[in-house]
Amino acid sequence: MSASAFLLLLLALLAVAGIYFVTVYNRLQSLKNGAEATLSQIRVAMKKRLDMIEQLVDSVKSYAQFEIATLEKITTLRTNLGSASAGELAKINGASRGLVGSVLAVAEGYPQLNTSEPVVATMTAIKDMEDEISRHRYTYNNIIQEFNTMLDTLPSSFIASSSGMHKKDYLNFEEDELRHAGYLTSDEGLEPRRPEAKWE
Repeated sequence: MSASAFLLLLLALLAVAGIYFVTVYNRLQSLKNGAEATLSQIRVAMKKRLDMIEQLVDSVKSYAQFEIATLEKITTLRTNLGSASAGELAKINGASRGLVGSVLAVAEGYPQLNTSEPVVATMTAIKDMEDEISRHRYTYNNIIQEFNTMLDTLPSSFIASSSGMHKKDYLNFEEDELRHAGYLTSDEGLEPRRPEAKWE
């Protein structure tokens, strides 16, 4: 092989390698951006749910006294949402669900609340928002699965590491969702969730 032919072959290989690097890098960056965008949607949906929980407290507090700590907790959770990571969002989700359970547990002692239009409408809106959060979480975890798989496989892992990319955590609400669906019944270490059965 002549020197010029070898040079052309080398340039062609370098061009192919360069194109592959750019393609994989762009895909990784697209997945990373998609995950962040979906996480932002989850934060927005969780904030809306906290706003609705506050409305639910307002609707119920005329029948029962709520500690100021309940409203303070809602405010704290809402404030922490802005910069929450996937792991922190899972904790906020659990705390939010606990707040709903606590409010509904109090409301159980007042039968007239079960037919109160504001209470029923707010409960339905909270349930709809939980469904939206679940859909966003499903999308986020699918994106993260592809992203993490590319970081686990060759040669894309080299491109990721050279670009300073690291594996990301899944957004794991499974235990909470199983408990809500009635498949997980142990309440060890958790607040009672029995009022949620009304939502199914």
